[in-house]
Amino acid sequence: MMAMKKSLACAAVAIAAIGVSSAQAPVVDAKKAKSLFEGHECAGCHQMEAKVVGPGLKQVAEKYRGNKDAPAKLIEKIKKGGVGVWGEIPMPPNLDVTEDELKIVVAWILSQ
Repeated sequence: MMAMKKSLACAAVAIAAIGVSSAQAPVVDAKKAKSLFEGHECAGCHQMEAKVVGPGLKQVAEKYRGNKDAPAKLIEKIKKGGVGVWGEIPMPPNLDVTEDELKIVVAWILSQ
């Protein structure tokens, strides 16, 4: 159960980052970002293109592209969890992901 929560949290972290345009995204260490994404088990529910439990990261990026408020909203959603935006499967809160980790993963996602 805890592993699933961590996986969902990681996925949410990744998703939160997608709303920022690539022009706004900071330079990021892709290896480190991918390691964080996988280390928090985000990949258990999210893949880059395919829907698994949660949406693919590219789907999220497309949905929020051009929305300047998306990164803050999504980061909050990742931290607190939620349900309803992508279906009825809830994403649990992810309180173990730090702000610095969120920034790194989000920048990586936006650089895709």
